[in-house]
Amino acid sequence: MSHRTLGKEETRGNGAGKDAGTPRSGDGLSGGHPLPPPPPAHRYIGKSVLRTDGWEKVTGAAKFVDDIEFGPSLLHAYVVESPYAHAEIVRVDTAEAEKVPGVVKVVTGRDFTQKFGLYMKDRYIFARDRVRFVGEQVAAVIACDPKTAMRAAKLVKVEYKELPPVLDPVKALDKKSVLLHPELGEYPHVPWFFPKAGTNVAHWRKTRKGDVEKGFKEADLILEDTYTVPRYAHCAIEVHGAVGLYDAAGRLTVWTASQSPFTQRHGFAQALAPLGISHKDVRVVTPYIGGGFGGKAGVSMEIIGAALATTVQGHPVKVMWSRAQEFYNTYQRQGVVAKLKLGVRKDGTITALEHTLYWDAGAYVEYGANVVNAVGLSATGPYRVDNVKIDSVCVYTNLPPGGPYRGFGYSEFGFGLESHINRMAAELKIDPVDFRRRNAIKGGDTLCYGAHMNPCGLDEAIEKAAKEIGWGKKTKPKDPRKARGKGVVCFWKAPAMPPNASSSAFLKFNEDGSLNVLISGMDMGQGLLTICAQIAAEILSVPPAKIRVETPDTDRNPYEWQTVGSHVTWGCGNAVKKAAIDAREQIFDLVQRTLNLERDTLYLEDEKVKCRTQPDFGLAFKDFVIAGIEAEDHTFKGGPVMGRGMFMPEFTSAISDPETSQGGHPNVHYTTGAAGVEIEIDRETGKVKVLKAVLAVDLGKAINPDLCRSQVTGGLLQGLATVLYEDMRFSEKGKLLNANFSDYKIPTALDVPDEIVPILIEVAQPDGPFGARGVGEHTMIPAASMIANAVEDALGIRIKSMPITAEKIALALKKAG
Repeated sequence: MSHRTLGKEETRGNGAGKDAGTPRSGDGLSGGHPLPPPPPAHRYIGKSVLRTDGWEKVTGAAKFVDDIEFGPSLLHAYVVESPYAHAEIVRVDTAEAEKVPGVVKVVTGRDFTQKFGLYMKDRYIFARDRVRFVGEQVAAVIACDPKTAMRAAKLVKVEYKELPPVLDPVKALDKKSVLLHPELGEYPHVPWFFPKAGTNVAHWRKTRKGDVEKGFKEADLILEDTYTVPRYAHCAIEVHGAVGLYDAAGRLTVWTASQSPFTQRHGFAQALAPLGISHKDVRVVTPYIGGGFGGKAGVSMEIIGAALATTVQGHPVKVMWSRAQEFYNTYQRQGVVAKLKLGVRKDGTITALEHTLYWDAGAYVEYGANVVNAVGLSATGPYRVDNVKIDSVCVYTNLPPGGPYRGFGYSEFGFGLESHINRMAAELKIDPVDFRRRNAIKGGDTLCYGAHMNPCGLDEAIEKAAKEIGWGKKTKPKDPRKARGKGVVCFWKAPAMPPNASSSAFLKFNEDGSLNVLISGMDMGQGLLTICAQIAAEILSVPPAKIRVETPDTDRNPYEWQTVGSHVTWGCGNAVKKAAIDAREQIFDLVQRTLNLERDTLYLEDEKVKCRTQPDFGLAFKDFVIAGIEAEDHTFKGGPVMGRGMFMPEFTSAISDPETSQGGHPNVHYTTGAAGVEIEIDRETGKVKVLKAVLAVDLGKAINPDLCRSQVTGGLLQGLATVLYEDMRFSEKGKLLNANFSDYKIPTALDVPDEIVPILIEVAQPDGPFGARGVGEHTMIPAASMIANAVEDALGIRIKSMPITAEKIALALKKAG
């Protein structure tokens, strides 16, 4: 694979300010002394420094949950699962299992009566009255070793009364459909969710802008169609796991493989409150995690480890999912049926959009409903549309719970929208890239919920992606049995987060001038620890190699809502920046009051405090950040320097008119971009080979360009996997049939595109750290739609359902004759 970078990263509107560690004032001369030469605008920001966690990971020193030793008192748990997608639980008999030597405890739904959930509390830790998907946990056996726990679990007898399963989200809306949650109206939920009691609708996000009927009347062309996207698995290399310990002092500690340590602590405390456990009693420790992609966000199986620990006080209890369980009893990416109606004028201007999306949210929607909510606010895509009607409907089914997945619903709606745009452009005989240029959103434009678009470089992204893919230039394959095609699409995404989601950071100096930075954002491979080190380094002039950023421990590290939504570079990065500035200001205060130097003449450089008016002055951090500074009277001033920083987007609001979504400001900003692909297809087999993929993304500021390029490569590959290979199959009874990597295909090194070109565009985010905004999820969003468009370009066939496998292409070709 060839992997090169196009263009030079240049920051616009993000010059080095006082926070970059440079002198903060001056006119070339001060007190008769010439100023030292100014340092570079950024010493560490915008540089591809080595990962701070790289050595630990490549040497195998990094510890994951399953690597942590707990000694001989460790117990193991095995879960009893439902074989039915929908059934009443008549009776649970644990007598035989309890007799097995080595069994310590058997736990059922009778032991835990509280529901849990992040946005809506709609599920029990163990099913109590009915099961709602195949694999749902009904009981658990705790034993001295894993084999004994598994053997005893098979002896737990559960009597069920099978009920008809509901497996299709559209059919679930029928008034005659089985009601999956009769108590829906009683479930606690956040105020921006709108469940419909007495139906299978868990949430309905409505967005209205302008006059849609008028917009369609003004259109010269209207196209309506339906697009289908199935479910997908996250396929992180590390499976879910948790170890819980409830000690004699009443302290519950849970070690988890998680994107959300503090959110889990909150969920555990709420669910276990009947046992007298409160937030101060719960500690969550999260070491390195082997990938997440959204699947380890919120609270899923981890609560089992927490709950089981309370039943065997003094003994740690370990619960590790198998690869099969990783497929069917963690969050899956939700399926969607999207109905699109788009109106345009002859010149290509969009006049109206009606977008109705029916989401297969699964048995429990406590997190997945927020994906539905996010899409309902953004399903226009990155385009100016004056007249909008969006209905994003979250529907209960008897399939595994849906939840967050990289892209948070944007890839799913983008598949239909970007396909639709190409078809309309063809009808109007307008180049599809020109169509996108004409309608591309710009900074200051009014969004569909009434707020205004942040500064963005979408126009630049379209131009650069189209140019690099060679748009408008046909290439011919050497083999006449093959055909080539290209596709160019646009994408955008906003962080999906509550209006009060916050980030915080602690920073402390050590005796040698090195730093420890404490955050609770998770590094899942995207490089957050390195980014935070670079931000602190830039402010304090300490090289990133001398900064250690610690993984989360809710007892030691400060609060972070979750690592989701591609927001932690922005949110957590801002908190680290503020903590570094706080430490810097303490240093300046100390030097001013102890050494009587003018504060405005002080600056930091090369791990020292320096002075513009005294070129020979340089006080090394290691000489005072712990021990303080000795004054003229031989007393010491100062003490350990510790910084604190907190960031909350105080301009946001999730409360708006439930019928229109007007009146709030639910999204903090959007990251935008464009992508292109060239493919070659075997006409006989339908097999697709990706020759070249290009992705141009406006990330505000690339704090570490190499890490950003890696996100482009990894995201594109994950997106290409969903459209070309991955294919989740369920039986008519709702059982997942291919819960393994033999039957659920993901790409290998042989499937990597011949060439991947990342293009990093930098239109600064005004409130981002050094202008940065997130990019982690965005890089997979365009993959499905650009492949669909390239297939049509190559073969003249439009495939409107994912995945676009070789088999599906071959059948479509055969049908087309």
